[in-house]
Amino acid sequence: MQVIITKLRNKREKRFGIQIDSLSDLISFGVLPAMFLYGISGHNRVAGVIGAMYVLCAIIRLAYFNVLEEERQSRNPGDVKIYLGVPVTVIAVLLPVEYMMYEKGLLNNSFCFAVLLLVMSLCFLAPIEIKKPGLAGKVCLIVVGLAELIGVIFKAGLSVL
Repeated sequence: MQVIITKLRNKREKRFGIQIDSLSDLISFGVLPAMFLYGISGHNRVAGVIGAMYVLCAIIRLAYFNVLEEERQSRNPGDVKIYLGVPVTVIAVLLPVEYMMYEKGLLNNSFCFAVLLLVMSLCFLAPIEIKKPGLAGKVCLIVVGLAELIGVIFKAGLSVL
């Protein structure tokens, strides 16, 4: 009896983890970029609409992922090797890179952020398969993230001087 209760608890905890992870992803990688776009555009209504569409597409992507993940885990509890559609977390790499380009004058209009979010919205829902990164891919993402962090810290340090 204790074994059955433990298995049920583990299954529930795993399902809860999937849901809470998606909720935090929605806030961090869905709502925040949309708010950033709205703010950097000077509260432009078109940017607000694009931001709202971006959040809606992120919600759909995450909800669909949760359904697929629950179905997959009921059939095969092993690790998944691909993503269906572009993960919402990709914006964490693209948005800072675009912002640094904007700050350096390589992109001269805040409209570029609206285009990025619009394209990402469509990519969230596109039925494309993306292979999960292996060790080399994860190391590369960490290096890019650290480079972005150093760039932001360096920029903030220069503006204080």
